[in-house]
Amino acid sequence: MAVNLTELSLPQLEGLKTQLEQETEFLSSSIAQLKVVQTKYVEAKDSLNVLKKSNEGKDLLVPLTSSMYVPGTLNDVEHVLVDVGTGYFVEKNVEDSKEFFKRKIDFLTKQIEKIQPALQEKHAMKQAVVEVMNMKLQQLHSQQSSQSATTKA
Repeated sequence: MAVNLTELSLPQLEGLKTQLEQETEFLSSSIAQLKVVQTKYVEAKDSLNVLKKSNEGKDLLVPLTSSMYVPGTLNDVEHVLVDVGTGYFVEKNVEDSKEFFKRKIDFLTKQIEKIQPALQEKHAMKQAVVEVMNMKLQQLHSQQSSQSATTKA
């Protein structure tokens, strides 16, 4: 349902502007969260490149937390455990893991591409509302100026 912005009052325009700002913030936040997850998948996919026959048996540090590690040895360079969500891990070979991460990255890219136009549309709508509000405020200001000028005369 299309609404002519010039027919709305200033309080209605202010409410619409606030709503559009909230929607814009929500969509921006959603895109940012998707990009964070996408980056994690890209890093996971890239880290699979370390798993080569030449690295088998080498020492490495295994993270227990983000700031605590224990020494370990790389015994199997052909299989990894992949977190598939909600605490479930699946053993996959390296190529299947790369394909899994590629699918996840592609899915997230498509989701971001779906949200981006909606964000741009909301932003454009907000700009239009601001322009109409400024126009109405200028009209109101000029009316008040002309009324005060006629009152003084």
